[in-house]
Amino acid sequence: MREPHSRIVLGLHRSRYQRHSLNAALDMGIRAIDTAFNYHGFAAHQTLASFGDLLAPFSVSTKVGYFPGAAGAVHSLDPGRLRYALEKTNRDLGRTPDLVFLHNPEQSVSGLPPEEARDCLTLACGVLANAAREGLCGAWGIASWRPGPLVCLVDGDTPRPDVLMVRSGLLVAIDTLDASESLAARWHLPAAAVWGMSPFGGRATDSIWEEINPKVFLRGDSARVCSRLQAAFRAAYYLPRVSSVAVGSDDPGHLRELLDSLGAEVNESTVARYRDLLRRQRGDSNSSSSRSASIRTAAPSST
Repeated sequence: MREPHSRIVLGLHRSRYQRHSLNAALDMGIRAIDTAFNYHGFAAHQTLASFGDLLAPFSVSTKVGYFPGAAGAVHSLDPGRLRYALEKTNRDLGRTPDLVFLHNPEQSVSGLPPEEARDCLTLACGVLANAAREGLCGAWGIASWRPGPLVCLVDGDTPRPDVLMVRSGLLVAIDTLDASESLAARWHLPAAAVWGMSPFGGRATDSIWEEINPKVFLRGDSARVCSRLQAAFRAAYYLPRVSSVAVGSDDPGHLRELLDSLGAEVNESTVARYRDLLRRQRGDSNSSSSRSASIRTAAPSST
């Protein structure tokens, strides 16, 4: 069994929740898993609890904010519903979660008048902050897929989360990258308190990873020995700057490949040039051809 790897979190969004996947992760040194109240058809916590002692070595982070609805999952920041989800999470897991995120709060505050949206976010954050103080979770955080609407809502009255989790990687648009960093700055959170997620945009097998060459973001021998997928994963720690990345896979080989990339050295000046190019091409930066051109242009001439 390897030494623990704190820089990778096993994300369970699309997982089949099978014992062998957690066993394989454990053998590779992965000690953190990330799930949510609504994952696995709202049965993620019960399923994990059914694994018994297998769950014990893992730090478990989860999320609350989505609830069963007549037409599928519905989002709510209602304090009573959040408190219910926190208490049910503890019962269903059979243990206190180490970290609970407020799940995509922008879903409920977008479109509200600014003062109402600010109050809604502050109250919801207060529910999680109180839960941490009362022992319903070890710590609390914000997980946001689209952090832009949240930036202007955070002020001195907004409880400060322990962790912020945002999208990271080469497929993240520059507006989202900038908003993620602005939100972390509003709360004075260091990079050590920021996690990345979905480093491949949920598509590790997509053809885009053959169309672009992420290896230009690596230095020296790292660019020679790493695969394109490994290079894209390593770059995700710098787009934006994060300490850990939640990545999902039921394939032990894929996880092992990602683990082996953690020692690769990233060329931060190339990352900075790439971000500048995305800003210049704002609005077109989601196309693979645009990204490929930006990556080639950002690459140092010696690459």
